[in-house]
Amino acid sequence: MRPVDMQPIGGELAVRWEDGTESYVPLEVLRRGCPCAGCKGEVDILGNLYKNPEKPLTPAAFQMVRLDRVGGYAVQPTWGDGHSSGLYAFDYLRRLAEGEGQT
Repeated sequence: MRPVDMQPIGGELAVRWEDGTESYVPLEVLRRGCPCAGCKGEVDILGNLYKNPEKPLTPAAFQMVRLDRVGGYAVQPTWGDGHSSGLYAFDYLRRLAEGEGQT
């Protein structure tokens, strides 16, 4: 399922999907669900998780300043604190919108 339109509105990302449904994802949920290796960690071949230490997020971390499409499969937000390495595949974005995939 692909989004046909996405707009940050207030504290949410409004997403209109190709099936006509709409989702409103809180920006804090998106930021805390960042799938990048720095935020979620990386797993080696033996299944060991390597993760950066948790760091407190400032209010700027929840302000989206830019949203770019990456190919035909993901979006990449840039946050007010400068973080921009998370690629949100459309299926992951949909799961976040439905309240799944949050850790």
